[in-house]
Amino acid sequence: MRRLRILVLMHPDFVPPDSSDGYSAQEINSWKTEYDVVSTLRAAGHEVRPLGVQEEIKPVREAIDDFKPHVVFTLLEEFHYEVVYDQHIASFLELMRIPYTGCNPRGLILARGKDLSKALVHHRRIAVPAFAVFPMRRKVKRPARLALPLIVKSLHLDGSFGISQASIVDSDEKLAERVAFIHERIGTAAIAEQYIEGRELYVGVLGNNRLRALPVWELQFGSMGGQRARRIATEKAKHDPSYQERVGIVDGPAKDLAPELAARIQHTAKRIYRALGLDGYARIDFRLTADGTAYFIEANPNPEIAKSQEFATAAQHDGFKYPDLLQRIVALGISRAKAGVSLG
Repeated sequence: MRRLRILVLMHPDFVPPDSSDGYSAQEINSWKTEYDVVSTLRAAGHEVRPLGVQEEIKPVREAIDDFKPHVVFTLLEEFHYEVVYDQHIASFLELMRIPYTGCNPRGLILARGKDLSKALVHHRRIAVPAFAVFPMRRKVKRPARLALPLIVKSLHLDGSFGISQASIVDSDEKLAERVAFIHERIGTAAIAEQYIEGRELYVGVLGNNRLRALPVWELQFGSMGGQRARRIATEKAKHDPSYQERVGIVDGPAKDLAPELAARIQHTAKRIYRALGLDGYARIDFRLTADGTAYFIEANPNPEIAKSQEFATAAQHDGFKYPDLLQRIVALGISRAKAGVSLG
């Protein structure tokens, strides 16, 4: 790929230093994705300008006018402190006719709502957990069709935020308590899903029209919480490196999967990707039961792509070195713009 001017959008708190020397593992963890992307693209010979944005779109417009990027690499997961506003950044870049990486606005909207994405995927005859949505300031009443135990989450937030062992509820009283927690502490509507006992699997998908499914990846929970704990991707399990090391939480290739089952899960991930109108790159999350049923849990467009995260390590396992992965993501953003086709 020729030398490009690449504007990288990120949260202001995560603008990385030029070097990680002298920083603790905990400090690096907060901006590892931003550091890996910026440093790797620079090492590949591109002119890279990081830009922290949060409350105003004006700095983005000014950077586009001044820097004249060939492509914008967006690492924003929220705007104006709202995760549901990330699609507006993609829409703005489309209006500016600037190529950008990752998913189009429509795909971001469809994937963001856990209820809408499940409804669309279920319509394609793909297994999803039964669920119910509990809006803010409404009385919590469990539908009779929704059997306990349930897992209660934010309707919109990803990254396991707000999820702990207390998220699994086995009574109507605990359901009401956890929904209240989501409403009051997280500040969003809640979704309660049928709890699926099984393995936590991820499939990365890369592409716009021609799709490539990465190897099936698994989150192994080690000794998490002892015998009585539910094996779920809690906030600590996903984001606390010291906790991960202490209890042995690791991710890697899903072992002991029959080749035909692995191929079926990868094919299902591609079907979900298309059903939700995704492009660029995304991670599709499943729970696999003992009888071999892969339940769709959620889709994560523009997932974390630090070198150590599931998407990049699965790509590495599939023969995609990290610089090549980032180059491919950039190329997909540019080719979508050249095609003049947007799903937004």
